[in-house]
Amino acid sequence: QVQLVESGGGLVQAGDSLRLSCAASGRTFSSNAMGWFRQAPGKEREFVAAINWSGGSTYYADSVKGRFTISRDNGKKMMSLQMNSLKSEDTAVYYCAAQDGWGTASPYLRQYAYWGRGTQVTVSS
Repeated sequence: QVQLVESGGGLVQAGDSLRLSCAASGRTFSSNAMGWFRQAPGKEREFVAAINWSGGSTYYADSVKGRFTISRDNGKKMMSLQMNSLKSEDTAVYYCAAQDGWGTASPYLRQYAYWGRGTQVTVSS
């Protein structure tokens, strides 16, 4: 089991930056591929960014490419999402997720076995 807790959400204005963090505990963290997903009201949960076990491979949704950066620190069991140039359409609950075991930076929700409870990000225009 891997337990995940997100933090860093909040209310910001369009154009601002925000940094989300995900703290992991429990089983080995360093071997799990990780990802960020988000869900806006009335919409399905969607992929945002993913990172492989070493941090050497990342993958982004087109909507955030060039604005968001995913990273991880295996020693601290932490994953982060730096969000720059935020837009109103980035408003959503953001979830941290982990695959079960070794994996690639995947955009597919079904490949993630562990989920945090989410942190709200609201961007006002």
